[in-house]
Amino acid sequence: MSNQLFYGDNLQVLRRYIKDESVDLCYIDPPFNSNRNYNQIYNNIGQEDKAQTQAFIDTWTWDDSANQGLAEIQDNYLDHFSSQTIELISALVSILNKGDLLAYLVSMTLRLTEIHRVLKPTGSFYLHCDSTFCHYLRMILDTIFCFQGGDYKNQIIWKRTTAHSDAKKRFGKNTDTILFYTKNTNKYTWNPQYVPLKKDRLTNYNYQDQDGRKWASGDLTAKGLSGGGYEYEYKGIKNLWRCPLETMQRLDQENRLYFTKKGIRIKRYLDENKGYLLQEVFDDIPPLSSLSKERLGYPTQKPEALLQRLIQASSNENDVILDAYCGCGTTISAAQKLHRNWIGIDITYQSISAILKRLDDSFGSEFLDTIQLNGIPKDVESAIALSQKKDDKTRKEFEKWAVLTYTKNRGIINPKKGKDNGVDGLIYFRGNNNKNAKIIIQVKSGHVKSGDIRDLQGTMLLEQAEMGIFITLKEPTKDMIKTAKSAGIYQNEYMRESYDKISIVTIKDIIENQTRLTLPLVHEILKSAEKQSQFNPNQMKLEI
Repeated sequence: MSNQLFYGDNLQVLRRYIKDESVDLCYIDPPFNSNRNYNQIYNNIGQEDKAQTQAFIDTWTWDDSANQGLAEIQDNYLDHFSSQTIELISALVSILNKGDLLAYLVSMTLRLTEIHRVLKPTGSFYLHCDSTFCHYLRMILDTIFCFQGGDYKNQIIWKRTTAHSDAKKRFGKNTDTILFYTKNTNKYTWNPQYVPLKKDRLTNYNYQDQDGRKWASGDLTAKGLSGGGYEYEYKGIKNLWRCPLETMQRLDQENRLYFTKKGIRIKRYLDENKGYLLQEVFDDIPPLSSLSKERLGYPTQKPEALLQRLIQASSNENDVILDAYCGCGTTISAAQKLHRNWIGIDITYQSISAILKRLDDSFGSEFLDTIQLNGIPKDVESAIALSQKKDDKTRKEFEKWAVLTYTKNRGIINPKKGKDNGVDGLIYFRGNNNKNAKIIIQVKSGHVKSGDIRDLQGTMLLEQAEMGIFITLKEPTKDMIKTAKSAGIYQNEYMRESYDKISIVTIKDIIENQTRLTLPLVHEILKSAEKQSQFNPNQMKLEI
């Protein structure tokens, strides 16, 4: 089975599709309960278009979903919750009351419990958070992992920025926290990681052999060591040595001994030094700057170097990596480059779209064909189901899916909340006189009529758009088609062919006929990921 990308609620995906003990490593960077909404930033195409739109919501309220989640925990739904987890959450109800924070913790408990279930006995888990509610999350994780044979290993501190403006009233918050747990106390995958030697240590390597190999001299005597040593004479020098005579002879044969007037020392070669063993403070991986080639404009995007470090430490090639909040796909991209299999889950189509574009840019369209996409509408019935979703956290998901799918992930989602003034999406292209020109997109899931096309014409006039695209779930009427055709055609000096000023596209066309926007676009509204080496379609297979 191919690598898998799921579009949907990660709780439902975990419960329905991810088998027990099938994942080697899970990393998540979930919402932090920051009480903020995060926006995706688009490339600055023109003066009017410093555009951004809501990517995900990090606000929580006590609602029916929270009540249901609490009931599942306290009733031990599917027998997935430990008694300690049930007792802790029940105690937090009394302490915190049923409010925003408890709603967040209930949501996280449901998902953390499922992640524990899908981890292999040797699996590892990393939870990325900040210091605000880290202590609550750690208590929950202790009840899930430590009381079921697992172990807390580290509280990793990542220095994500040098300075922070909030230091005027307190010490600046310039770090994130990553909690590291294993499902088994002793049996888990671990590959020690190293960081390069610092400049002050490099100065010790001030000797070199005739072939140019640099080395530093090290002590071979055992004087002062608590473990004792080996007392003997070697080449006229008697001492208490750290190694037995046989080892001393071998080192001499390998030209690893350095004879001085006072004794014998060992050559420690620079090219054999892996560096310092990595500690739990990560201060050597900078955040993504606004000029970083890696930056895609997605909020809370983390550097790939951070994910690569965790993946290399706690997994091996061909292992299965899970990210249940995969955002713009940093974990997925890092896992792919490190020859791991992966499973990604996200609840917003903007994230799925950003991931698909990132993978396309990095590994090519041939690689996209190997990915198993789940939850994305594949027939009209599933598109109808998506259009009827009521959950506010997936607001306008049908419109987002339609716009991004039809434009091949190159459209801009209208950032306006509530009433969108007839604009669900925007596209920019090169117009006459090398000026930016605009296309507006409307998406309708209900009853449609010819008046909708006239309304679109009015919106085009107000928005100063050259063209309009009307995407409809229902079949258009003959009057709609006639009204659209009467708008005429558009062509400019950069186009080889003409285009209808108003196009009507059905969801059936998008799904069954793979109808996509063919207009050549000069401007890309999302930054492109860096191209990677050629993908080998036989490289990885995944079974879950």
